[in-house]
Amino acid sequence: MTADSAQSLARLAAERVDHRFKGLPPDADGLTVAELAGQRRNLFTGGFATPVLALSAERLEHNLKLMETYAARHGLAFAPHGKTSMAPQLFQRQIEHGAWGITLAVPHQVRVARAFGTRRVFLANELVDAAALRWIAAELDADPDFELVCYVDSVRGVELMDAALRGATRPVDVVVELAAGEGARTGVRTEAECTAVADAVAGTRTLRLVGVAGYEGEVPKADTERVTAWLRRLVALAADFDEAGRFSGLEEIVVSAGGSAWFDTVAEVFAEIPELSLPVLKLLRSGAYVSHDDGHYRKLTPFNRVPEEGALEPAFRLWTQVVSRPSAEQAFVNAGKRDAAYDLDLPFAQVIRRDGAERPATGVSVTALSDQHAWLATTPEADLEVGDWVGLGLSHPCTSFDKWQLIPVAEADGTVVDYVRTFF
Repeated sequence: MTADSAQSLARLAAERVDHRFKGLPPDADGLTVAELAGQRRNLFTGGFATPVLALSAERLEHNLKLMETYAARHGLAFAPHGKTSMAPQLFQRQIEHGAWGITLAVPHQVRVARAFGTRRVFLANELVDAAALRWIAAELDADPDFELVCYVDSVRGVELMDAALRGATRPVDVVVELAAGEGARTGVRTEAECTAVADAVAGTRTLRLVGVAGYEGEVPKADTERVTAWLRRLVALAADFDEAGRFSGLEEIVVSAGGSAWFDTVAEVFAEIPELSLPVLKLLRSGAYVSHDDGHYRKLTPFNRVPEEGALEPAFRLWTQVVSRPSAEQAFVNAGKRDAAYDLDLPFAQVIRRDGAERPATGVSVTALSDQHAWLATTPEADLEVGDWVGLGLSHPCTSFDKWQLIPVAEADGTVVDYVRTFF
């Protein structure tokens, strides 16, 4: 950790707890985050108010270690996507667990990362906003240790970047983004167009072509065969550019892909990259692993296909309280769309706590969300009363983190040992 990073994270610990932060104990108002963490309060008996989202300390650490080991085993550099958590404390832990840097999506996210000392950023998006480009140029000029790579996918985009960056001391490093297919998201559709974009970059002094990249998660009707075919196109593009001498003067060539659903296929294809004129930085960008989930990514994770490599563990649980039990078939808890991810799946009722005892949420399911309530359906076997705490599993890490500004990190017995600050 750099001195700047340590100082910035220390400022987070010095922040005062108050009404801005959902779920924290009301009697903690005025304490610093460090002071509250030092009290090691219990999530269930220490005055926390429902709803409250918590991260498992043990599972968080397990996931960090697992992906560090996975990337090293497969010879991959790792730049986990920071948009998942937007939590500088987690960025730092990811870097401490071997990450090359942090992937981000928009200029605001880069500003957050830089405010907390992140030295390497992969911006997995096109960037044509003049104000943001001028800010990035100033950051590069002011800090020789700062590295940033971003996408380009059009001649027009290159022209806009070049115009905004005139007068900058250091060029901005760019990679040509290869689209995942017709009708996919951003990216150049054909290899011929990729060449035209690369030519445009070569015609500037403000940009430097350092590689190729893309996102295999956008491959239409994605399966192993289609994803493999697209990744091989990406690798072939890098080899063609190298043969044409487009990477002369660099120290390494960047080839990057990898969301959270196909990183095993990325590892397999990147292992096939032929020897090029320079070393290749094989950059994986998976981000959802840090908390994993109980729905979408539990079903999609590549570790289901390669269980011998390990398994991620869902680290989130949203604790809610039963506030109404109007019938034997229905109950309501006090968390809804403002608190829980719901864009991919509804939350999953997992456990019930009453009088300090925890048991499975047998016969309880979430059927709908209102703004501040979850609708629960209950079967005759459900033992559920007003006042019970119900622990919900969540689907989609990105839209879980973004609803909470300060998230308790709790050990298995409920002891809260840390608080994670997010910046969305």
